[in-house]
Amino acid sequence: MDLAERLADVDARIASAMRASRRAPETVTRIVVTKFHPPTLIESLYALGVRDLGENRQQELTAKHEALAGLPGLRWHFIGQGQTNKARAIRAAADAVHSVDRAKLADALHAAAPDAAPLDVLLQVNLTGDPGRGGTQPADLPALAGHVAEACPSLRVRGVMAVAPLGEDPAPAFARLADAAAVVRAVVPDADWISAGMTGDFEAAIAAGATHLRIGSAITGPRPVHG
Repeated sequence: MDLAERLADVDARIASAMRASRRAPETVTRIVVTKFHPPTLIESLYALGVRDLGENRQQELTAKHEALAGLPGLRWHFIGQGQTNKARAIRAAADAVHSVDRAKLADALHAAAPDAAPLDVLLQVNLTGDPGRGGTQPADLPALAGHVAEACPSLRVRGVMAVAPLGEDPAPAFARLADAAAVVRAVVPDADWISAGMTGDFEAAIAAGATHLRIGSAITGPRPVHG
């Protein structure tokens, strides 16, 4: 399949999963993850109506944001692990940051542009129990949500994000994320985004209430070889 066919196939699968979950189509946002792909691919996606793009690495986000500044309406989602020393560059290029997992990162994003229009952020949840993986532990979510909401007025807590653990049925993992989302809403009532689901598991994420899907290779095709 070519790019247009892959995009149409994924969108049909999303629509089917939304119908199965009795959810309105407009309640989900499909983010196309373009890691390692060139700006020319994004231009092709743009021509097909794609506006929400996801990047994992700050340098790539910055470069593509600059290269494609002439395309109106693009929304850039930073979905990788954030580093405090790159917070200013992330803030300058991203419309939403899905991976805020600690107060120090939130503080750095806020300090990068304290008087700017609010930046949408999601709190990344670790669903694995392995402290070495990205994300805050579910038990620490209320404190993190409260800190961002109170101490970082230039950030807007929109909800939660997670990656399903490798080798585990994604359905129970996404059910845990839905529980985590409810915990955050108890602190920030309008934080109703749930960023979950990738190429291999987005139907399960939709069934669990995901509002933002991060889909890469099913749409873009294999990533280019990257040294």
